[in-house]
Amino acid sequence: MFWEPSTRIKQRAREAGFDLCGIAAVRDFAEFEIFPDWIADGRHGEMKYMEARDESGELKRAALGRVAPWARSVIVCAINYNTAHPYSTQGKDASRGWISRYAWSRQDYHDVVLGRLRKVEDGLRGLLAKAGGSFELRSYVDTGPLIERVFAKYAGIGWIGKNTCIINQQLGSWLFLGVILTSLEVTKNEFRKNHLKKNWLLEDLAAPDRCGSCTRCIAACPTQAIVAPGELDARLCISYLTIEKRGEIPLRLRGAMGRHVFGCDICQDVCPWNRKAPVASTAEFEAREGLVNPALDWLAEMQPEEFRSAFRGSAVRRAKLSGLRRNAVIAMGNSGDRKFAPTLKRLCEDSDPVVAEHACWALARVSDLGG
Repeated sequence: MFWEPSTRIKQRAREAGFDLCGIAAVRDFAEFEIFPDWIADGRHGEMKYMEARDESGELKRAALGRVAPWARSVIVCAINYNTAHPYSTQGKDASRGWISRYAWSRQDYHDVVLGRLRKVEDGLRGLLAKAGGSFELRSYVDTGPLIERVFAKYAGIGWIGKNTCIINQQLGSWLFLGVILTSLEVTKNEFRKNHLKKNWLLEDLAAPDRCGSCTRCIAACPTQAIVAPGELDARLCISYLTIEKRGEIPLRLRGAMGRHVFGCDICQDVCPWNRKAPVASTAEFEAREGLVNPALDWLAEMQPEEFRSAFRGSAVRRAKLSGLRRNAVIAMGNSGDRKFAPTLKRLCEDSDPVVAEHACWALARVSDLGG
């Protein structure tokens, strides 16, 4: 069974609230070849889900065809989440923390994007049912056994930048991706002309790389996590350290984390393609009050009930309360602001040993940086 024209699929995506939509065939793209070595080198850190393997012992994300043999093509939808607030690189107050732009929203983006994908699914089911035949559709937002950005590239959504983010020439890189795996075929135009005059068609088209010689993202990374163009060592990435890393942060990396308490936007903030990135119109992605440049002492002393209330439905919950408080005291230490000394001294005795250890480090750093 073959696709309907791309304009009609994109229409369904637009109606569901997406800004971009494209389709790519399920193939063994060259980008997948480096994934096993990336895992073998341990560059994924503690993200064990990246190591998921199929029954034959092969990495699931290295070859979608083995995990979902019924899948023939992937619909990739993207939605802009940029806001009108200043970038992290424009902030002047080191005594306030930074939560990544994508986590400011009133709802977890996973839920927002998945809800829109379901609408695309429903529209496609209605259209495809009229054509007859059996088919399968399955939606994912960061949870599927595939590397979304690779399919986004070949679906024409954008190119994979040197910081490993998908970049679109018009929208920049502030994009959430959602995918729909399908059992429908993607065919080539010539094949359609010669054999499929009445059947549906979509072609996958790789987006051209427009990073050129620019290396601003690589130079701007405080921890040098972008070890080569398009190669990221997650163990060094501030986003990984503040969200996925549990327990102790390596001493050599704490000072470079600056005021980041959840995620990091630096490599996107300095990207020239984001200079004129449009502001999103999606109501769900409007910044929640208090999450843009939050007070560090508020986060560092936050209690469980307040954490649940302040971040209900937010992606920030992934860091867990212990991780968020740990990150906040590191940021307090990096601020060099002596006003945090009394709070840090008190937190050195905190019941959470992770928070206590990092608070003692931060207290000593405040004293050193404060002169």
